[in-house]
Amino acid sequence: MSTTADPQADVALPKKQSRFWKKMRANPAALLGGALVLFFVTVAVLAPLLPIIDPTATDWGAVRQAPSATHPFGTDEIGRDVLSRMVWGAQASLLAGVVSVVIAVCLGVPLGVMAGYMGGWTDAAISRVTEALLAAPFLILAIALAAFLGPSLTNAMIAIGVSAMPIFIRLSRAQTMVVMTEDYVESARAVGLKPLALVWRYILPNIFPPILVQATLTIATAIIAEASLSFLGLGQQPPTPSWGSMLNVAKNFLEQAPWMALYPGAGIFLVVLGFNLLGDGLRDALDPRDT
Repeated sequence: MSTTADPQADVALPKKQSRFWKKMRANPAALLGGALVLFFVTVAVLAPLLPIIDPTATDWGAVRQAPSATHPFGTDEIGRDVLSRMVWGAQASLLAGVVSVVIAVCLGVPLGVMAGYMGGWTDAAISRVTEALLAAPFLILAIALAAFLGPSLTNAMIAIGVSAMPIFIRLSRAQTMVVMTEDYVESARAVGLKPLALVWRYILPNIFPPILVQATLTIATAIIAEASLSFLGLGQQPPTPSWGSMLNVAKNFLEQAPWMALYPGAGIFLVVLGFNLLGDGLRDALDPRDT
């Protein structure tokens, strides 16, 4: 028995991918954001291999030394190399941003899809809890959870992830309700496709693009939140470097050693800028209305 392939189905995905990359290449801001993100990710991943000074090694003969050939970014209050602490601090910031968002997505998306698909009292219960969490400002909720769990990078990531979860609940719920009105979903339900299979095959693939965009933007917010928690002593604990904890120490030496605050502040600014520009570019490239 012979079968006839559908040529439109064969070329649909390549065409979408080609259109996506074409839009990304035509967006200078998105390319800049991607380059910044790639740079910081590369630095964080290669930190153990880079020929830099131990970030926890002290040199009492070089306390608060200005940038020089030996210490390009200067030294801190106990003679530690700021450049090496910046490189290793990138690991904590990026890890906190990515892991926090993964926690938020893994908790929020299933609840949002469940609320949008099932409706009724399930939707009402999940929506009321989500609204209660959204009533508290994101950073205040993260600080409260981190203080309750205890100061550590792991607890800070959990606190940030739980605080960001309501965003993904609302987004996935709204997108699920939109997809549920499509004809192909109604047809699948009419032929008796089981709910789990329906969600896996039709709902999740169609709500993935906006979730990806929101996740990219939320990473930037999570990095700022981790820096804030570390600044308050609730994140990465000394002597392990973190950009937020570096700023916490640097605030006491702004006049004597401004470079102690300049570089970690610039690092946070640039990586957050990169994720925001990349997220905006992904939103434009994945928009189906813009052909």
